[in-house]
Amino acid sequence: GGWYCFSRENCHTRYGAMRRLMSSREWPDTRVGTGILSSQPEENPHWWNANMVFIPYCSSDVWSGASSKSEKNEYAFMGALIIQEVIKELVGKGLSTAKVLLLAGSSAGGTGVLLNVDRVAEQLEEMGYQGIQVRGLADSGWFLDNKQYRRTDCIDTITCAPTEAIRRGIRYWNGIVPERCKLQFKEGEEWNCFFGYKIYPTLRCPVFVVQWLFDEAQLTVDNVHLTGQPVQEGQWLYIQNLGRELRNTLKDVTASFAPACLSHEIITRNHWTDIQVKGTSLPRALHCWDRSLHESNKNGKAPLKGCPIHLIDSCPWPHCNPSCPTIRDQFTGQEMNVIQFLMHMGFDVQKMAQQQGLEPSKLLGMLSSGN
Repeated sequence: GGWYCFSRENCHTRYGAMRRLMSSREWPDTRVGTGILSSQPEENPHWWNANMVFIPYCSSDVWSGASSKSEKNEYAFMGALIIQEVIKELVGKGLSTAKVLLLAGSSAGGTGVLLNVDRVAEQLEEMGYQGIQVRGLADSGWFLDNKQYRRTDCIDTITCAPTEAIRRGIRYWNGIVPERCKLQFKEGEEWNCFFGYKIYPTLRCPVFVVQWLFDEAQLTVDNVHLTGQPVQEGQWLYIQNLGRELRNTLKDVTASFAPACLSHEIITRNHWTDIQVKGTSLPRALHCWDRSLHESNKNGKAPLKGCPIHLIDSCPWPHCNPSCPTIRDQFTGQEMNVIQFLMHMGFDVQKMAQQQGLEPSKLLGMLSSGN
């Protein structure tokens, strides 16, 4: 992950400020894998001994680009081609004997999984490796093309509405979207395929979607900034509505994990085992998904009992799930509990209790226990 840039100006700025996201020249030789990339069973209970390959992001194109450096364009955007090359190289390093290839990514990398998973499967089939099951794991890359809280002109990456940024980006990167998704939309409307709920129904490979219901990157592009001052009522309603909209888009996603937290990215965090939805952790849900795909390959049985793969929080506020990552006050660095956080957000306990038909003390009790 690491956002993107979509014009000469904002790519220049990015190159100046975040060179590691645009060039591999200053990358370290080694990195320590964390979360799902960890080789420690305590941190990565099911996949600690899998073969893992980490592909850092330097193409700034949501892993979709296919344009080399030219007279016209001083930057190359080759995200889609980088993935193809990595797959080609891995076949010679043992991938050819694999049973399962899991393509995983966070943020822009999560969207990249949705855009590339079917293409990777086709590439392996064309190379004669029909036996490898290709699957996707998209973390924090399921964005909504919703209306911004405050509309802004598309000047820089952070404030530009995602639809407009991607529209410009596709042209600038010579971005590729999967054929099956492309066919659903008119020419020039390919940007739709960067949005999870629109591309998901067109995918052939099984994909597990992990998405915070109150994703910080989504709120940023929607121009909701939670710093310092208490949140105004309009923002508070907007945030709650965002959670509802997101929950709706995940209804028909077979395998999903969506906690009601305000956060961004999870699978490579070392606390990824702590978050639970309805009593199930993410590694456990992924393990259940793995088993269900294995079983269904054998005999198409009903889902495994006690092993859920569709987990979406139903409580309506950010951090109403007690296992959410800790929140810190952005100015003091102090940890906040759920109630402090909601007060800080301008949450009116009396008023909310009234709306829910509860005693204020009962509502506070429910919030702190996360019911």
